[in-house]
Amino acid sequence: MANAGFRIFTRINRPDPTLIEKFRGLPVANIGDSMNRAGLLDARLRRISRVDLLGPAFTVKSRAGDNLMLHKALDMAQPGDVIVFDGHGDLTTAITGELMMQIAVEKKLGGVIIDGAIRDLATLRELPLPIYAAGVTPAGPYKDGPGEINVPVSVGSVVIHPGDIIVGDEDGIVVIRPADAEVILGKTLKKQAAEVEKMAAIKAGTVDVTWIDRELEARGCEFIHD
Repeated sequence: MANAGFRIFTRINRPDPTLIEKFRGLPVANIGDSMNRAGLLDARLRRISRVDLLGPAFTVKSRAGDNLMLHKALDMAQPGDVIVFDGHGDLTTAITGELMMQIAVEKKLGGVIIDGAIRDLATLRELPLPIYAAGVTPAGPYKDGPGEINVPVSVGSVVIHPGDIIVGDEDGIVVIRPADAEVILGKTLKKQAAEVEKMAAIKAGTVDVTWIDRELEARGCEFIHD
């Protein structure tokens, strides 16, 4: 472990694929609500392509503007993995573009998250690969290193560990610790059912709104009727 900052960990503990698959199609907003709004990446990371994201995290950390370790991650990652690249949010150079992301497509990765910039936007939008990024620029990257693979990273104000379950949709991204996944899944499904019931009440005109005035009164809101 002498070369801290420039090293690659080749093994990660991926969750059971069956557990991961249970989160497919669940809205990120509902999962986040079920986690007390924790684990949600901030709004800088936006979906570039048109498909949702799901899979275990394969983490990459690099100095700003350098993608050497991303090239190695694409070589190492397994089908279904979500590459999470900590580029420090730097937008001066594009970390990836059309050619590298086509490699990710061919390897059937679960997605790519770049906390930095990408390029070749028009092409990336149409790829059958979930891609999220913090921005877009035509400027190309360096390939010098250093960096690390499969270490904890900080992306979108959330610490992400290798093997964490990553779920992404058009609203954003949520990170789930595998040890908490079953409990979070149960809470999310319960919330889903409650929302379906509430939507039916809204459409039927029977939704209960009396709670609004109760909350206002409990917080000391003054009602003036003159």
